[in-house]
Amino acid sequence: MSITTSRITPCLWFDGQAQQAAEHYTSIFPNSQMGAVTHYTKAGQEVHGQQAGSVLTVEFELDGQSFTALNGGPLYQFTEAISLQVHCDSQDEVDYYWEQLSAGGDPAAQQCGWLKDQFGVSWQIVPKVLNRLLFGGTEVQSEFVMGALMTMKKLDIEMLETAFVEA
Repeated sequence: MSITTSRITPCLWFDGQAQQAAEHYTSIFPNSQMGAVTHYTKAGQEVHGQQAGSVLTVEFELDGQSFTALNGGPLYQFTEAISLQVHCDSQDEVDYYWEQLSAGGDPAAQQCGWLKDQFGVSWQIVPKVLNRLLFGGTEVQSEFVMGALMTMKKLDIEMLETAFVEA
């Protein structure tokens, strides 16, 4: 399958798990596919330090967005300074993506719709209605919704809407 390269393609740095991560992510999202896999060669081994024949990069696409996964080694780790947002139409979608992406991840890194997956990548699982609830009402409504949101790990649309109405 051919991956359509986006103008901007995020590159995710892994330590030997690039292909495993890409396969995991493409199994979760619709309209997703694996692309080309490249391998390290002996050339440059004194610089990259990787075994010839091991996976270097994996192209993949999640719901139409292209990504590259790179096995760059242990030098860099993922942090919450960057995350991938998944905008959900319903609570069922929030529940699905939360369950799929948080499995095997870090439960301590879960707050306000954020989670860290088994590979250390941070995700935000966000209901599309959240912007309307935060910015589409009065200042008091926004404050009530924010107050409710701050108490949650996985976001609960009904609780957020209740906070909006009860403000």
